[in-house]
Amino acid sequence: MSDLPLLPGTGAGAPPAAPPERADAARNRARILAAAERLFAERDPASVTMDDIAKAAGVGRGTLYRRYPDRAAIARALLDEHERALQEKLLRGAPPLGPGEPGGPTASPGERLAAFYAEMAALLEAHLPLALGAETGAARYGTGAYGFWRAHVAHLVREAGLDDPQTLADQLLAPLAPELFRHQRELGLSGERIAAGLAELARRTLG
Repeated sequence: MSDLPLLPGTGAGAPPAAPPERADAARNRARILAAAERLFAERDPASVTMDDIAKAAGVGRGTLYRRYPDRAAIARALLDEHERALQEKLLRGAPPLGPGEPGGPTASPGERLAAFYAEMAALLEAHLPLALGAETGAARYGTGAYGFWRAHVAHLVREAGLDDPQTLADQLLAPLAPELFRHQRELGLSGERIAAGLAELARRTLG
C-alpha cells in the first residue's frame, strides 16, 4: 500500500525527535489526560469544558492551554495511540486487514474493507467517548487519522476497479462516524450486529 501516507515521524525526511519531556511537564500531561478520559467516560463529551478538565486535573488554565488548545485536542491525544496501532496493522499486518508479505497470500478489497470496518467498530465500542470528543462534526475530517483512513479506503476502491475512489472513500467512511455509532447503540444494536452490517456493505460494494 505504497500510496498510504506515512505515519507521523517515520520515513525519509522525518523531523528530528523532540527533546525529552521535562518530568513536571510529563506529570501534568498524564494528569490532564487521565482527568479528561475520566470526564469523557462519565459525561456527554460535548458537555465537558476545558475548565472542567483543568479543575479535575489540578492544573491551571495556562498549563492546560499551553499543551492543548481545546477539548478536541485532548480527546485526539487519548485516541491517538489506539488509532496508530490500527494504522500499523493496515500498513504491515497480515491479511485480510493488512497487505501481507510480498508474494504471499492476499485478500480481496471487499474482505480488507470488512476487516477494517470490524477493527473500527471495535475501536468505537471501546473508546466511543474519546471518539465523540475528538471527531464530532466537521472536526472529524481535519484529523490525521481520518486522512489515513481515507487514503486506505480509496486504495481499496481503486484495487476493486471502481470509478472515483476519492468520492467513494468518504462515502464508505461515513458509516463510521462516532455520532452514528452512538445512535445505533442507543437503538439497541450490538457492536457485533453493527460490524456485521458493515461487513455486508464492504463485500457488496467492493466484492
